[in-house]
Amino acid sequence: MNDAVSQGAAPPLSARVVKRSIVIAGHRTSVSLEDAFWRALKIIAAETGLSIARLVLQIDAARGEANLSSAIRVYVLDHATRTRQLS
Repeated sequence: MNDAVSQGAAPPLSARVVKRSIVIAGHRTSVSLEDAFWRALKIIAAETGLSIARLVLQIDAARGEANLSSAIRVYVLDHATRTRQLS
């Protein structure tokens, strides 16, 4: 077993794709993202005081022609980059 996991550290990031249903503007839609992106999105939502659905709604409104899963990945990456630059 991985020592970090056995010592209670966060589990390793997973590339496993997870499909979840989200209601956006009253419409249910399925979003497929790697588990690592779902975990990051949950952290960002908590930091900003938003639900995941509300955060995805904001991403959806700003995404233009990009598909929603790609727009979420880019948002998470951009957030991580901006956060790192501020530290």
